[in-house]
Amino acid sequence: MLVRVNRGRRLLLAICVTGIASVIGIAGWADVPMTAADYKAHPQEMLDAYRHVEAASVSDAIEQLLHEKRYMSHRMQAIFPTKFAGTAVTVLLKPEENHDPNALSGMLQAIDSGGSGSVYVMTVEGGADIAGMGGLMGTAMSARGYAGAVVDGGVRDIPQLKRVQFPVYALGPVPSTSVGHYRFAGANIPIVCDGVQVAPGDIIVADQDGVVVVPKTDAADILVKAQMLDNSEHSMYPFIEKYRSIVEAVQKFGRI
Repeated sequence: MLVRVNRGRRLLLAICVTGIASVIGIAGWADVPMTAADYKAHPQEMLDAYRHVEAASVSDAIEQLLHEKRYMSHRMQAIFPTKFAGTAVTVLLKPEENHDPNALSGMLQAIDSGGSGSVYVMTVEGGADIAGMGGLMGTAMSARGYAGAVVDGGVRDIPQLKRVQFPVYALGPVPSTSVGHYRFAGANIPIVCDGVQVAPGDIIVADQDGVVVVPKTDAADILVKAQMLDNSEHSMYPFIEKYRSIVEAVQKFGRI
């Protein structure tokens, strides 16, 4: 039987049906995958989605799409197991012995320039044994809603950072200070962090496998590819457990 409804009723019916579909999960009506164009139009949703993909899949996606390696080395270690994603606020420190009380003021101002979802990415040139940040800076970042920090240098005040649960990747814990030995050389500028180019606004993805830098200009395409890689790998686990063959799994899913 054909039922005629006016435009307003059609809209109400569509809303009701969509709501029901989202609750019961009707295939094709709910959880429709977003495209790269969708993510470009909704950058916050893109950033949220990056928090749910694995760093390894993001790294693979970058290699497949851009033919580049954008991951940091095994030297970059987290102070506790973590997973985060956010947009880079970059800072550069250069070695210089000094007695200038304002030599590092720009480093602190950079922290206050960022906010929710930011990742503090710092390069301390030649500073593997110099703490680029510690408890005070980490507490300030935590209070401002930063997602985490990545320091090509050392880190200190680990107990305080663990107390506020602020995740930091660094080259290792050291008790030293940069005060009197380094000078602020710029914020929100392109830097090289542990051998990887990082531009302000690039997306930083970190988990227990390490840290990956996603160029902001290609972030949407990389995300869609990473999601596909994630989905295929996660589908392989139960297949391998059931059939006990990784060869068959790779042949079926084309992923290793």
